[in-house]
Amino acid sequence: MRMGMVGHLQKKRVVIKLSGSIFSLSNNNEQDNHEYYNTFKQYSDVLTNLTNNVQPIVITGGGSIARLYINFARKLGQDEASLDLLGIAISRINAKLLIASLGNYAYPDVPQSLDDVGRFVESNKIIVSGGLHPGQSTNATSALIAEKTRASEFINATDVNGIYDSDPRKNNNAQLFEKIEVNKLLTMLLKESSMAGEYDLLDIVALKVIERSKIKTKVILSNPTNIYNTIQGRDYIGTELVL
Repeated sequence: MRMGMVGHLQKKRVVIKLSGSIFSLSNNNEQDNHEYYNTFKQYSDVLTNLTNNVQPIVITGGGSIARLYINFARKLGQDEASLDLLGIAISRINAKLLIASLGNYAYPDVPQSLDDVGRFVESNKIIVSGGLHPGQSTNATSALIAEKTRASEFINATDVNGIYDSDPRKNNNAQLFEKIEVNKLLTMLLKESSMAGEYDLLDIVALKVIERSKIKTKVILSNPTNIYNTIQGRDYIGTELVL
């Protein structure tokens, strides 16, 4: 077994992409923010509980705040590369917020590159990253981080129950896949948009990385209990990718 810090056996590494929706604070509704705080702490508690036998590597999305800023900046005439940088900056702020919640369980710095991730994981602490490169979704970033760290699994926690044959938010008759082959999903995604702020579930770059490195991947409903059950090998709500 490989070693992390001197004298510490390396735990199983699991990459967890968290939906940006858990970072959606409200400026005007204190009740909403109280509920948000409780939910946010539940995510933190699950991540710290996992550290008994797992090293979580968490990637935070930008969420509604990033989309708000991106859409506003687009109206101001910003190009897509600049909008990507804006989204990355916001995802890194979300990462800092999660690090603050995790306290000493987390590595204190947000990675700025894949090389940073490679160094930070040797601490054996929870690593929390935002986006890394313009033109690359946090889903693609997550897949690359899973590849870089040789993670045993990539869990993409989303706002829906898993991968459907069509958008369940627009089609009430959409069918959930329990399992789906990577090639079939690639064909489905060829029809998707690649504008900044519009990435959802998994994209083509992420799937190519998953395919080439045979990364065990699940797309699941994002809630603390479901994330914990998935990583611990229990029943979960989501879709498994077949390599």
